[in-house]
Amino acid sequence: MKYHVIIPAAGQGKRMGAGKNKLLLELDNEPIILHTLNIFLQDADCEKVAVITQKEEADVFSGFINKLKNNAKVFFVNGGQERQHSVYNGMKALGNEECSVVLVHDGARPFIKKEVIRQLVKTAEETGAAIAAVPVKDTIKKADCLQVKETVERSNLWQVQTPQAFQYNVLWKAHKRAIEEDFLGTDESSLVERLEYPVQIVESDYDNIKLTTPEDLYFAEAIIKKRAFS
Repeated sequence: MKYHVIIPAAGQGKRMGAGKNKLLLELDNEPIILHTLNIFLQDADCEKVAVITQKEEADVFSGFINKLKNNAKVFFVNGGQERQHSVYNGMKALGNEECSVVLVHDGARPFIKKEVIRQLVKTAEETGAAIAAVPVKDTIKKADCLQVKETVERSNLWQVQTPQAFQYNVLWKAHKRAIEEDFLGTDESSLVERLEYPVQIVESDYDNIKLTTPEDLYFAEAIIKKRAFS
């Protein structure tokens, strides 16, 4: 079950308030991006990793990544104006000659488990599209101008994560359609859904958080400590 990975890492991460790319912040004495990359570089089924960066940051990322084992799998691609454009650039750089399944994964999610990755790849190979997600735990309210209008039934609601896995040709077609129709989606799945293509959910776990705000770093440290004692 071989696969390729696209990791968008060109965002400014303004909500983190770090004054630099949040993926370069240290977590357990290593930049966040190294924690994320190591998950894939240590997986024999992962063949290539396209890291999407701002052109001016490529050398900085490269300096860190050169220290990793199996770093020959990694190559850099210039980012686009929006995340969606960056992923499209990664798709073009990978090509589809030897790439059957491609995963798109947030660089700021360093806790995805390998068993979830395997299940995503397997499901994408079989069905064409699969996303990691967890059931919504909290009560959800629909509101207008801060006034509650409705309590939403949550039994069928899922909180979407990454990786999101697709047969290369499915995601490529979805991106081409989005370009033709000038559509900007919230994630890769939203592009594929517009093709009326079925997207399967693979249940992940709540540790697979995205590090977005300073508070998330506290949760990340707690996850690291928990795993060290598990």
